[in-house]
Amino acid sequence: MSVRSSLPWPLRWVMGALVLGFSAALALWAFEFGKDIAGLDRHTEREFLVLRTQIDDLTAQLAKAQEVANTAQSLLTTEQVAQEQLGLQIKKLQSDNEMLRSDLGFFERLLPSAGGGDLNIRGLQAERISPAQYKWQVLIIQAAKNSPEFAGKIQVSLSGTLNGKPWSINTNATPEPVVVRSYLRKEGLVEVPQQAVIKSITAQIERDGSTVSVHTTKL
Repeated sequence: MSVRSSLPWPLRWVMGALVLGFSAALALWAFEFGKDIAGLDRHTEREFLVLRTQIDDLTAQLAKAQEVANTAQSLLTTEQVAQEQLGLQIKKLQSDNEMLRSDLGFFERLLPSAGGGDLNIRGLQAERISPAQYKWQVLIIQAAKNSPEFAGKIQVSLSGTLNGKPWSINTNATPEPVVVRSYLRKEGLVEVPQQAVIKSITAQIERDGSTVSVHTTKL
């Protein structure tokens, strides 16, 4: 027993032609759609490359700007350090200048030698640097050339009044040892009552219990 199609041959050929036409149309549409997609991908790729190039350029510019900023910061830091060092040097020079001025003034105020002998006291002075403190200075000179080294003691005292009565104070509890070759400069601080009125300063040099030189300066 055999089964035969109920469709006649001409109709089957027409149906076949329609199916083939539809398949061809679908294939053509898929081909065109594929080309569009391919074109879109190529366009996107081109834009991607353009953007990549722009990003690379911006990255290079940023790196260059950062390098310039780092160099400027380094120069600024170096300049600040140099300015600080210069400021310290200026302060030191000012301090040294003040010290030299003080030394010059001290020697300019040298008084004529007081007392006899080769060892003399010169430039004896004192000044109040605070309500309760005096600073004193003294210069001891051996007048004769090629004098032997002198070893003795010195006592410096301040005199004046305290509450209307005579008053004095020694700068040291006991005479202080001194060794003089050609000259010797000494200075120190002494505490005094704020009510004290200092009128003079006296320096006395002795050796072996005998006074060698003594000098008093009125203030």
